[in-house]
Amino acid sequence: MTGDWLGGNRGRLAADRILDAAGRVFLRRGVAAADMADIAAEAGCSRATLYRYFDNRQALRIAYMHREARRVAAQVLAEVADLPTPSAQLTGAVLAAVRIVRETPVLAAWFVPEGSGATAGLAGASDVIASLCGTFLPADAAAAGKARWLVRVVVSLLTMPGRDADDERAMVEAFVTPVLLDAPAIPVTTDPEVETSRR
Repeated sequence: MTGDWLGGNRGRLAADRILDAAGRVFLRRGVAAADMADIAAEAGCSRATLYRYFDNRQALRIAYMHREARRVAAQVLAEVADLPTPSAQLTGAVLAAVRIVRETPVLAAWFVPEGSGATAGLAGASDVIASLCGTFLPADAAAAGKARWLVRVVVSLLTMPGRDADDERAMVEAFVTPVLLDAPAIPVTTDPEVETSRR
């Protein structure tokens, strides 16, 4: 390879260019099948250059996941900032995060059946992602554990969706938001006859 691959500000530009290329390869080949040679070729750099920035494929995947999680969290925060209550904000945040990932093809590719187990493992082990989830929770003694649980909730909805958006909202409102905010649970049912008998 000849010439200056990136010019000035090499470190950040190089990492971003490689991660952008990785995203294209993930979308085209799938996250599980994407290898370092494909990503280097897509980025227009040598494998040696790629390994200077990312020690291995796992490190590259983690860096990609963290970068995209920060982007999603910023979008979610903007969407829920004006909601009137902490409960509405948390419910809105979970549902917005799920929606944004589903609507972004390269992110949705992480949750296809053949790769979702590895994705769940990476997300569940990530302090960065837990910290981002923690921004939607009250600061208390259990905040770290609640944030890790919230990661698992979002991953679960992405890997095993509800019947529809209303079903997912009902589950989050009944079984997630009250627990994480220590608020009373909202009764929920999907059986109209049961709902009618309560009136």
